[in-house]
Amino acid sequence: MKLTVVIVNYKVGHYLAQCLDSVYKALDGIDGEVIVVDNASNDGSVGYLKSLYPQATYIENKENVGFARANNMALRSTESEYVVLLNPDTFINENLFRDCIALLDTHPQVSATGVRMLNQDGSFALESRRGIPTPFTAFCKMSGLNSLFPESRTFGRYYMRYLDQHKATPIEIISGACMFIRREALQHSGLLDEDFFMYGEDIDLSYRMLRAGYDNYYIPTLMLHYKGESSNKNTYHYVHIFYQAMYIFFRKHYGNYNWALSLPIRLAIYMKGASEYVVRQIWLFTHRNRTLLGDMQHRLFLLKGSNRSMETMVAICEKYGLNYEQNHHTATSPDYIVYDTDAFSYGQILQELESQASQPGKHPLIATYSSIQRCIITGDMVFEA
Repeated sequence: MKLTVVIVNYKVGHYLAQCLDSVYKALDGIDGEVIVVDNASNDGSVGYLKSLYPQATYIENKENVGFARANNMALRSTESEYVVLLNPDTFINENLFRDCIALLDTHPQVSATGVRMLNQDGSFALESRRGIPTPFTAFCKMSGLNSLFPESRTFGRYYMRYLDQHKATPIEIISGACMFIRREALQHSGLLDEDFFMYGEDIDLSYRMLRAGYDNYYIPTLMLHYKGESSNKNTYHYVHIFYQAMYIFFRKHYGNYNWALSLPIRLAIYMKGASEYVVRQIWLFTHRNRTLLGDMQHRLFLLKGSNRSMETMVAICEKYGLNYEQNHHTATSPDYIVYDTDAFSYGQILQELESQASQPGKHPLIATYSSIQRCIITGDMVFEA
């Protein structure tokens, strides 16, 4: 078998269903399989996904075993030439797998490749390319030097913004949101380190593949990453797990720095966590009388699709009290553009999203309508018919 696609689910059924729709379109003509590992979602999402995509293989855990262990369960169950680890809150363009296969087929020293990820507003996701978080690189990130000098090869190495995002190039760290890996490289470097419960396992694996003598690569083929549907990045819990993962990486690969790094890293965890907690509490206080649906009802949705789908999209908007306009550009700039995935390919949606982001002024966020699920999906909320 040429390719195995592994996706871990935790209570994101609608997002994963959309991801699977894009995955199966990208797998057309490729000898491949899809494995979904559910980490005890207990929300009915597995049954829902099975009803839509029974051809996928499902591994159902009775507890949340974490991202690394869940992926390893799938990786041990298959022997395909390539594997791709993919986040559920994503969708990919129809050529992504072919582009990745073409690179690895012709470059035997490349262990894995990442791709050009877009945020909800079409901007480039910085985590598409990263440098090894050496003690100095990590210090630059945590201290803010990385942001002050983003294109510096010395201070801005964490996100490698000095590289052209539109050109294929060697990089060091590949994001676990979409990690296309050569099986042979995994056999030499080992699977994901299960000491990482969530976050950091992609950094560790990328680093181990480099140490095994392979090259990691980046190619500018497009995908979207909603980022955070299965985790709230504004909470103390997220900050703690993220920086704790960085500490595990340092302890594992830079043990000789352990005493020097332990205290400042732990201080960074608690100080960053405390500041995020304060910001979050202030936000909650100032928005205490508001709801997410109430906020969404003040946004403008521009619906783009076929006449067949438009009727359902309009009905959904009216059901939830959403402001909407149909199929044309308006004098009022929309907050969301809703693309009918029957009328637009995922590649077309991504290209339009990126094009809008390159224009001056306000950039609308992405939303999609799925006739299979009969719902409108945004990065903030799912609206069902």
